[in-house]
Amino acid sequence: MRLNAAELSRFGEELGRGLRAPAVVGFSGDLGTGKTTLIQAICRGLDARAPATSPTYALVHHYDAPAGPVYHVDCYRLRHADEARELGFDDMIRERAIVLIEWPERAGPWAPPLDRHLRLAYDADPAYRVVAEE
Repeated sequence: MRLNAAELSRFGEELGRGLRAPAVVGFSGDLGTGKTTLIQAICRGLDARAPATSPTYALVHHYDAPAGPVYHVDCYRLRHADEARELGFDDMIRERAIVLIEWPERAGPWAPPLDRHLRLAYDADPAYRVVAEE
């Protein structure tokens, strides 16, 4: 899909409205392609009780939503996959949460199996992003 910013937001909100726990969704792509923006829209669609923010430095943010707990995990800053062992993925899965993971490939074997995996990329037109499901 080729989406501008407004379309990406609508797509994310619709995706969020359709997510049912437990679910694990991965988001991959270069820096600045809109992974966090898409996750923020998904959290709006889930009616999360607080606006989603980037967990780049905290690595994990937790949100309460009517569908259950939502975790936004950003693995970008992991230096080694073994660091993902400390992120609490097992607890999130036991909690039957919705887990939204940026850069899941950096978590290696510690990342839970993905139910969906979206890859975001730049388009030739800088006003657009390309979103593909793997």
